[in-house]
Amino acid sequence: MTLSRRSVLGVAAAAAAVSVSTAKANVGPAVPKRPRPIGLKPMTADAKPITAEERQARLAKVQGLMQEKKIAALLVESGSTLEYFTGIHWWTSERVTAAVIPASGPVIIVTPFFESPSIREMLQVPGEIRPWQEDENPFELIAQSVNGAVLGAANGSARGSDSALAVDANTRFFIVDAVTKAAGGRATVPGSELVRACRMVKSPAELALMQIANNITLEAIRYVHGNVQLGMQTADVSKLLSDATAALGGGGFDFALCLLNEASAFPHGSKVVQTVREGSVILIDCGCTVHGYQSDISRSWVFGEPTPRQREVWNTVKRGQEITLETAKIGMPVGNIDKAVRAFYESKGWSQNYALPGLSHRTGHGIGMDVHENPYLVRNDATPLAAGMCFSDEPGLYIPGEFGIRLEDCWHMTEQGPKLFTPLARSIDQPV
Repeated sequence: MTLSRRSVLGVAAAAAAVSVSTAKANVGPAVPKRPRPIGLKPMTADAKPITAEERQARLAKVQGLMQEKKIAALLVESGSTLEYFTGIHWWTSERVTAAVIPASGPVIIVTPFFESPSIREMLQVPGEIRPWQEDENPFELIAQSVNGAVLGAANGSARGSDSALAVDANTRFFIVDAVTKAAGGRATVPGSELVRACRMVKSPAELALMQIANNITLEAIRYVHGNVQLGMQTADVSKLLSDATAALGGGGFDFALCLLNEASAFPHGSKVVQTVREGSVILIDCGCTVHGYQSDISRSWVFGEPTPRQREVWNTVKRGQEITLETAKIGMPVGNIDKAVRAFYESKGWSQNYALPGLSHRTGHGIGMDVHENPYLVRNDATPLAAGMCFSDEPGLYIPGEFGIRLEDCWHMTEQGPKLFTPLARSIDQPV
């Protein structure tokens, strides 16, 4: 299991909350009971998984690109890219499961023998499973598969003995190093551009799954907004959000980040336990997975009556979100969106560049099977904006020692302009 920064901080906050509540078991007011998400029903009835036919079309595309670039094969280990091309949903561990995608022909899956029935069950494309036993070297088996991809076909300009092995960016170094040595020093090149060319632009089926995931997340936030109670701690609100997400059908990877009070100025959280009080800023950042596709939404509001300063900052952030959507044009460098938002913030007196108080992170990120993926709405990303690309829109503002406001919705680009998965929040009083 891979832990993100968000989940690590969430565990730390929850542990701290347990410690505090134990120490104060016999003093102070009782902690409010967390409402159970009664009445919430799954929203996934119309969710259709990616078909085998679509995965095969993805393989055909990447193989065509490999042939153009004279690449012998693409090495992909467990993770979202493996699932994207083959349908195999697997995790990374010391026992290697990886795919060798040749420039033409069936995929080769190298996996532990005892895991092979599970792998075979998930494989959705033509391929051969080559198992390795616990006392065998998987890297030699991968290297043999790579060399076979080079020598096994007589046709294709990508099949010369000097053709390189492309490696997916998420493949761990020890695997690349061992495979390279076992393959006799075969040249390796980054496979990032091959993968990005396929994954950055989403199909209608992918967009449909992302729409459902975003619908679930927004409904979960709506539930939390109506059920937060005075005296709740950070972990209580996060658990309420997780329970609601699960009840609504969000599965797989999900995160439920709650930032309260001064901690809302920490974009991804603080280990210090915070409690809901009158005037608390509540910042929620959460998402879920539907058949492998992600959502990511943030909402900020005040428990009680907002101050004029809180209203002003909230309205500025919403205007930043609107500028993102107004700036987005087909063909422009995606980084120009980040520049436009920062220019607006700086005109309002916020810090220049990524300094505080101000917007200390990028305006947004690509999203799909990974909650953060290429391209990114950061000013040095020159990727041309294309129809089918998906992004978050989250130009938060943070004031250390006081509070932070983040509003986040995801959108995808069309030929007619950007299209939101969820509507922007109306106001600090009606955030959902």
